[in-house]
Amino acid sequence: MKKLKELLEKITRNPALRNKLLFTAAIFAIYRLLAHIPLPAIDVRQLQALFQSSQFLSLLNVFSGGTLANFSIMALGINPYITASIIMQLAGMVIPQLKEMQKEGESGRERVNQYTRMLAVPLAVAQSVSVLVLLRSQGLLTNPQPLTLVAMIFSLVAGAMILTWLGELISQYGIGNGISMILFAGIVSQLPAGFGQLLSITTSDQLMTFASFLAVFLVIIGVVVFMNEAVRKVTIQYAKRVRGSRVYGGQMSHLPIRVNVAGVMPIIFAVTIMLIPSFVARLLVAQNNVALINAGNWITINFSQTSPLYMIIYFLIVFFFTYFSALIFFNAQDIAEELKKSGAFIPGTRPGGATKKYLEFVVTRITFAGALFLSTIAILPSLAQLFTGISTLAISGTSVLIVVSVILETAKQAESMVIEQNYDKYR
Repeated sequence: MKKLKELLEKITRNPALRNKLLFTAAIFAIYRLLAHIPLPAIDVRQLQALFQSSQFLSLLNVFSGGTLANFSIMALGINPYITASIIMQLAGMVIPQLKEMQKEGESGRERVNQYTRMLAVPLAVAQSVSVLVLLRSQGLLTNPQPLTLVAMIFSLVAGAMILTWLGELISQYGIGNGISMILFAGIVSQLPAGFGQLLSITTSDQLMTFASFLAVFLVIIGVVVFMNEAVRKVTIQYAKRVRGSRVYGGQMSHLPIRVNVAGVMPIIFAVTIMLIPSFVARLLVAQNNVALINAGNWITINFSQTSPLYMIIYFLIVFFFTYFSALIFFNAQDIAEELKKSGAFIPGTRPGGATKKYLEFVVTRITFAGALFLSTIAILPSLAQLFTGISTLAISGTSVLIVVSVILETAKQAESMVIEQNYDKYR
């Protein structure tokens, strides 16, 4: 309580930080208000029953902040922009012009962001169409007229773009990364309902199981914090330079490389891929052909969240994408060139190509631990449901990872603002 009181006092004494927090809270309030504006021509009760019957859809509903189950104008969430960002990052590896643009500083990043927004629009249209096709196959559209469908697609795309704009407003005028903060707000908004639902179905015989789950949940938070902050410090030394009678440089420093370089992006990749079998299965089951119905039932059974096949494939996809994302986010070639330009080198390693190979070796070794961590976090809801028998578990390790990561990053930014204010006093 003492530390919390000191933190509140520091926030109160810092007008800039206080205004950023209030602005972010106002954006959250607008987001949650828009999240409760429903779209017409949807049987919401049957839709909510559909989400409750599927653990995977429940997880997606948690990510969307409950907008999917209510099918509001924000049902697509921030997903189109995230998908567009991933595509632009991948394109930067194969398109030299885009890669150079990313290195041009603030102006280059702004141009890349503009292209990302433009790409998010057709992706939002495609995702809107796929969602409406799924709802129509399940008989959840009460008015499947072409004009109504077009209006719903425009509404969903507009909601996704408005949410993207709100996220960018947080990045510019609020605190923290706007896209991450929007995800954080959506997940946190579902925590009370998730715990309430969990308590409502917990019988007296399951009290010990529930207590064990809470204990494991706290341990998971601790592990997530540890892995999120874990770094591998690579020692670097600056070359000595003699100017007249003075010697410059020669200091020892270190290059911190995060164990979890990729963050939560590999799980987002995997969630998108693992959604495809569930989507295809529901389309097949809705057909009149017996063979297609049997194929859909087979996919539904073998790709249920507690099936061994589902967990193995999900684990392997997250593991693979963690390595893949590490190569994207950590460019050893660029870092080696920057070290060479600044006169720095790794002791015992020649600058240039040898440094690049050494950094790639280090990243490959530590990414194994990060990939194992993320893969385990991803299948944690399946394991919890399998061992506890609680079928409505919707609070996943992925949600915990996102929430904890956002809190840590936002706390660091707030702390840096407080320290900056203290430095300003002595200028």
